Amino acid sequence: MKWLSKLVDKASEFFAHRKGLLPMIGILLIVVNYVLPFVFGPYTIITGTNLFLHLGVIIAIFGFMLAWAL
Repeated sequence: MKWLSKLVDKASEFFAHRKGLLPMIGILLIVVNYVLPFVFGPYTIITGTNLFLHLGVIIAIFGFMLAWAL
C-alpha cells in the first residue's frame, strides 16, 4: 500500500505544475476520434465504438477535476 501512496504523491506533484496537460490530452483524443473515420472508414472496431471519444472525455473531465483540486 505504500507504493500506491508514493505513486499518488508523485502524480500530484507532477500534475500540480502541469494543470492543463490532461484536458489537452483529452481534447486531442476527441479530435483523433473525429479524424479516424476519414482515415480507416466508419466500420472498424475502433471507429465504430468511438473508443477515443469516450477515453478523451473521461481523461478531460478527470484533468479538470484534478486541476481544480490542486
